[in-house]
Amino acid sequence: MKKVITIEGMRCAHCTSNVEKALRAIPGVSDVAVDLAAKTATVEAADSVTDESLKKAVDDLAFQVVDIR
Repeated sequence: MKKVITIEGMRCAHCTSNVEKALRAIPGVSDVAVDLAAKTATVEAADSVTDESLKKAVDDLAFQVVDIR
């Protein structure tokens, strides 16, 4: 499945790198593309990956998930 996560608080390439690493560490996530300008992360993941696990990975970095669709 493909999920697009809208994230507030990312300000630089270091931020996007940290978000990408955190999301890739979730079991079942196969690909992540973070777009700083759009404030989004697009995630390809197995159906077993929950929105809550995606949100927690980002929240743990002190960024705010605004939307997951």
